Amino acid sequence: MSDPLHEPVSAPPAGEEIHMPGPSIVPFLNASGLAIAIVGVTFHWFVFAVGAVLFLWTLVSWIRHTARDIDELPLEHH
Repeated sequence: MSDPLHEPVSAPPAGEEIHMPGPSIVPFLNASGLAIAIVGVTFHWFVFAVGAVLFLWTLVSWIRHTARDIDELPLEHH
């Protein structure tokens, strides 16, 4: 006689895959640029400008890369 409590149960098929971005130094450079800009406010306008340019450059780069990553994902959602 079959015991319903000990019958093998099959797991449902795996859902969608989790997309993780690849390793990048851009977040570190972005945070560094922001920190340099904040310190530059108290020291000298040149230090602030260098930090602000680094921050803005990495921010734009990060956004573009993320947009490219999102465009490569499949459109279908199950």
